[in-house]
Amino acid sequence: MRKIALLTSGGDAPGMNACIRAIVLTGLHYDLQVIGYRHGYNGLLDQEYLNLRSKNVHNIIQRGGTILHSARCKDFYSDESAKLAAKNLNALGVEALLIIGGDGSFKGAQHLAKHWQGQVIGLPGTIDNDIYGCDATIGYYTAIETALESIDKVRDTADAFERVFLVEVMGRHAGFIGLNAAIASASDQVMLPELSQKCDDELENIIAHIEAGKIRRGSTSYIVVITENLWPNGVTDLAKVLTDKTGVECRPVILGHVQRGGSPVSQDRVLATKLGAYAVECALEGKRDIMVGEQNQQLLCLPIADSWQKRKELDPYLVKIQQQLFDILQRP
Repeated sequence: MRKIALLTSGGDAPGMNACIRAIVLTGLHYDLQVIGYRHGYNGLLDQEYLNLRSKNVHNIIQRGGTILHSARCKDFYSDESAKLAAKNLNALGVEALLIIGGDGSFKGAQHLAKHWQGQVIGLPGTIDNDIYGCDATIGYYTAIETALESIDKVRDTADAFERVFLVEVMGRHAGFIGLNAAIASASDQVMLPELSQKCDDELENIIAHIEAGKIRRGSTSYIVVITENLWPNGVTDLAKVLTDKTGVECRPVILGHVQRGGSPVSQDRVLATKLGAYAVECALEGKRDIMVGEQNQQLLCLPIADSWQKRKELDPYLVKIQQQLFDILQRP
């Protein structure tokens, strides 16, 4: 093997630069030429790339975002696009393509593999942590820390004014950020897609918990962590409903894309470095159509389709203790 390529695709995640650095330096260690495609699959279709050397990745491990930039490419799922991508890769003599991204990016990778004879290897980079086959994805730990810092700051003003705050975190289809941020911040309640009930039931639970809190502690603050798009009319509407029904001022806080940014924490830097180096080693071993990951501190690879065809579950013990703590705090 003489040449490999990489790209970052989909939503950016803190630690992607650390992963790029590891791939480039490991590739150079094995005397490989490393190509970096810009703007995700769009760059692959437009043949927009640069040769990556050690100077390109100097002093980037602590930076958020991605030096290659990222994008979503809806057109890539056509056969014509995949064939064009294969043609572009072959024109450069690329033998393996390493893709840092989430499930959508991996679906694109599998689609490419149907039209290209080279090796395709996925590296899980998404703050949602919803990729099956790994304990954590690149960017997940930093996203939790960002959410936690925000909730801690919100709690200060919530206590000062004795308000209810609804803190919306990312995780449209997966509650990993929400569950862990809620437990780490000692939030009063959490609403997750995996545990969601009927809206009326959820509303009554929150109201009952607020009323129980009044009896137990008097007028005080109350924090609910809720994942995005979970409430039909949005968290702002839920805040208005709760204000009307409880008589307690309720404010929404939507963290949004701030969770994607910032310098990656140490866990994400280490994970990204391990996975980047391991992906290059897997390429040298001739492995293809796989995703690399880590479980119980053991590096592994699995068929890339498993990453989205199999569902990753929340930690059942964390779910249990969160519910137990909720039940205790609800008692008068």
